[in-house]
Amino acid sequence: QVQLVESGGGLVQAGGSLRLSCAASGRIFSTYIMGWFRQAPGKERESVAAIGWSGGNPYYADSVKGRFTISRDYAKNMVFLQMNSLKSEDTAVYYCAVKPGSSWVYWGQGTQVTVSS
Repeated sequence: QVQLVESGGGLVQAGGSLRLSCAASGRIFSTYIMGWFRQAPGKERESVAAIGWSGGNPYYADSVKGRFTISRDYAKNMVFLQMNSLKSEDTAVYYCAVKPGSSWVYWGQGTQVTVSS
């Protein structure tokens, strides 16, 4: 069984930065894709960023390109999301997820990010 625990959320002013962390326990293989999603109030959950086994060519949603950076520590089974130049529209609950095959199967409990304008 895989468990994911996010941390690093909080309240920040617009233009500020936060770094989210996600620690995975259980059988996580380096070939699994790890990623971040977010869900704002009244909106559907959306993909923010994802990183594969090699770390190259990570995926970013258009809305966060140039501001967010995803990284991964394969030895520690951790994934990070560095968020810079935060905007009020980035306010959401952020979730870490793992994709062993074709679907996102494992999810964390979420961490709240609130950006004040």
